[in-house]
Amino acid sequence: MLLATDLDGTFLAGDNEQRLKLYQLIAAHPEIKLAFVTGRGLESVLPLLSDPTIPEPDYIICDVGCTVVDGHTQQAIQPLQGDIDKFWPGDHVVEQAVAHIPNLQRQDVPQERRFSFFCDAAAISDELEEAVRGLDCDLLYSAGLYLDILPKGVNKGSTLRGLVKLLGLSDEDVLVAGDTLNDLSMYEHGFIGVCVGESEPALLQGTENRARVFHADEPGCGGILQAFEHFGFLGTAGMEAEQRDVAVPGKSDLVIVYHRLPYEELRENGVTIRRKPTSPNGIIPTLMSFFADGRAGSWVAWSVHEPEDGKFETHTEVDVAQYPNLVASRVALSKSDVDVFYKKFSKEAFWPTLHTFWERATFREDHWEIFLDVNRRFAEAAAVEAAEGATVWIHDYNLWMVPAFLRELRPDVVIAFFHHTYFPSADVFNVIPWRRDIIGSLLQCDYIGFHIPRQSENFVDVARGVTPLEVTAEMNCAPRFFTYGCAVGLDEMSTEIKVNDRLIRLGAHPVGLDLKRVESALQDVKVQQRMEELRQELHSTRMILSVGRLDYTKGILEQLEAYERLLDEYPDLHDKVTLMMVCVPAASEMTIYRDLQSQIEQAVGRINGRFAKVGWTPLQFFFRSLPFAELVAYYSMADVMWITPLRDGLNLVAKEYIATQGMTDGAGVLVLSEFAGAAAELRGPILANPHDRTELVKTCYLALTLKRDEARSRMREAYEVVRHNDIKVWSDEFMSAVEASRSGAADLSEDIPTKVA
Repeated sequence: MLLATDLDGTFLAGDNEQRLKLYQLIAAHPEIKLAFVTGRGLESVLPLLSDPTIPEPDYIICDVGCTVVDGHTQQAIQPLQGDIDKFWPGDHVVEQAVAHIPNLQRQDVPQERRFSFFCDAAAISDELEEAVRGLDCDLLYSAGLYLDILPKGVNKGSTLRGLVKLLGLSDEDVLVAGDTLNDLSMYEHGFIGVCVGESEPALLQGTENRARVFHADEPGCGGILQAFEHFGFLGTAGMEAEQRDVAVPGKSDLVIVYHRLPYEELRENGVTIRRKPTSPNGIIPTLMSFFADGRAGSWVAWSVHEPEDGKFETHTEVDVAQYPNLVASRVALSKSDVDVFYKKFSKEAFWPTLHTFWERATFREDHWEIFLDVNRRFAEAAAVEAAEGATVWIHDYNLWMVPAFLRELRPDVVIAFFHHTYFPSADVFNVIPWRRDIIGSLLQCDYIGFHIPRQSENFVDVARGVTPLEVTAEMNCAPRFFTYGCAVGLDEMSTEIKVNDRLIRLGAHPVGLDLKRVESALQDVKVQQRMEELRQELHSTRMILSVGRLDYTKGILEQLEAYERLLDEYPDLHDKVTLMMVCVPAASEMTIYRDLQSQIEQAVGRINGRFAKVGWTPLQFFFRSLPFAELVAYYSMADVMWITPLRDGLNLVAKEYIATQGMTDGAGVLVLSEFAGAAAELRGPILANPHDRTELVKTCYLALTLKRDEARSRMREAYEVVRHNDIKVWSDEFMSAVEASRSGAADLSEDIPTKVA
């Protein structure tokens, strides 16, 4: 059969459960062919094809029937498209013919072979009708607002009739669905049809005497499902065959609470478009993998929504094909909420403090109140999603207060928390005015994970300053982690603490790398070509590579000053070395980085001004984000990777370099800050104190002059760690530790008080 459906108000409408049921029915029955028949232009339909929650159409009839393409290739279906083109006089001809007619506002939307306006019924004058007749075109007015000038005899119904004839289908095997008057033509060709609930009255009136047209009660997808049953499409067994155990509120055994959705959202022409992430994040696909076997679960994240945007979808599918039982539970935040909660307060109060730059922090009580409100909303969403005894896994510092609210709402769930950023020592963390509230919230967790033991132990020290606690279990950090020899090393860590007769377990789990992503990039022909180009461009010049975001924690300015000293102290390096620095800009709203950006640009200009010669540029500075594949090409060619943040929770860039060098049997050298979390885990890098300019210079020179055999030996040692402890090991170990913590759960009735009400 062929389901030919309008989009807005029809196939994209209805409640989430009805949409999911219809979409799954289509996915479960490949014999159902799907055609989008819409007034939208093709350009406005294409973003829907990037939304993994919406079934891919086999055919697209758009522009109110003026455009017809294959849904998989987006190529015109001939000879249908050619026949339509013959009846269109051309955009400029139509525009000139109606330019003098008042009260017509051209729709600012993509459109082909039609002219669309906004107007009221009074604007459809004799003069307009005469002008359109003179063009040998048709007029179509619908919903008391939309006016289309179309090629003669062309509309949704005529184009659909041509497609059905081309496909050789019987009218009995076609179900059309719509909700507005411009859908009426689809019902005038003898097809079986449904007017979904809440359809335009004019459409209902125009189809009321048609025996083969069903007027449904349910809007959108619900109405289409009613029509399937009413007309007996698929039969009872076919309708029941698609039923699955899907995640509904209160039924999820695993709830992920993360600030980012597992898909990207953007607004186009006032419509929210969803698509698969264009910048893959290693954490997101890893967390989603827990639901790949059909496990019912929910993903709680924010979505920007303003009152004027209309009705808000609290739940959406994520990817019906790969994760049929994973639902995104969206927390509606206004742009103002996001600006204060995330871009200002989190980044201007907590971020500098976590990275030991507390003197840069700005603490505002009004911002804290918004932070609390947002965290409360996240907790409420998670509480609704979680099944009895479910695991709720919360991520990072901007959701610190979720455990406190959630524990009150759902004392039965297991709360796990992973802290992706650095966690500082007590003397730094305690400058936060709300440290007791934050620690009180985190102590509602059953399990808390950090990257390295030092960060976990810092948390214990901070908690000890908030409430009496007992360390009930410890473990040696070796051999998994460095105990001495780097600033963040530790010989022993607490793995369980007891607070008011309640046990909280702790663990160190450095995030691993998605090695397949690196491997795939190295196999890319374009990457291989870029690697060869770099070989020729560099010749005998040795490349130092530095990659990091624009942030004072990354030590970029300190690195530039050290490089300037390196060229001063070792003139033999002139003409023989170049520093390639990739600095990823901060979001435009992050005004706190503007002064730093100016200082960095001045340093870059000064260094090149002092040392550059004809044929030699000592410093190449890229103030932009480079595609990951292109970065891999640079990783493979870099003789030295210079990663020296002043403080960092882990640093995955260092692991990306190691993985690239390891997969290509490279002999590159990693110079790594001993204040990065990765320094406590990796064997092989040359460690440096980023606060000591002299040491930065010496370690960089050492890396440039290190014998090739030793360099390759160091890299192989580092690669062994990265290869074994990949992203899957991280997630598996963390979840295993969480499950083990269930047996340690104690009476919740004596939880420590928190001041979040």
